[in-house]
Amino acid sequence: MPVSRRPRTFAARLDSRVSSTPTARHLLRAYLAALPSGDRYHDIAELLLGELFANAVQHSDAPADRLVEIRIGLVGDRLRLEVHDAGSGRPALHAATTDQEHGRGLLLVDELAERWGCCPRAGGVGKFVWAIVAPSFSFAAA
Repeated sequence: MPVSRRPRTFAARLDSRVSSTPTARHLLRAYLAALPSGDRYHDIAELLLGELFANAVQHSDAPADRLVEIRIGLVGDRLRLEVHDAGSGRPALHAATTDQEHGRGLLLVDELAERWGCCPRAGGVGKFVWAIVAPSFSFAAA
């Protein structure tokens, strides 16, 4: 009987700093590289994880020494991304004005994710924001 080489759910805790965002994206790329068709999620997943991680760092009211946890896993053929933080605030969509330099990240998540949401963490401390990424299909030219 063949053994499945599909990676299980991956989790890592990173410093709550914007400078940790590239590390989160690097870990996602490594996870996807182990999947037979991980390239079908790569571009969208990397953008979404970067936005969710940066939002957790920038908008959390948690103490600065708290870590931000990322979780990555497959559910069927969908990629699930989670970003956990100890903050109490919940993300909310709002329209950014044309002169604002920030405030569009969650709009990107809303447009590019198949679904997304926010849930309280077990134990009642903080929350996690999750996004589901559908595989993209590339069609080779005939």
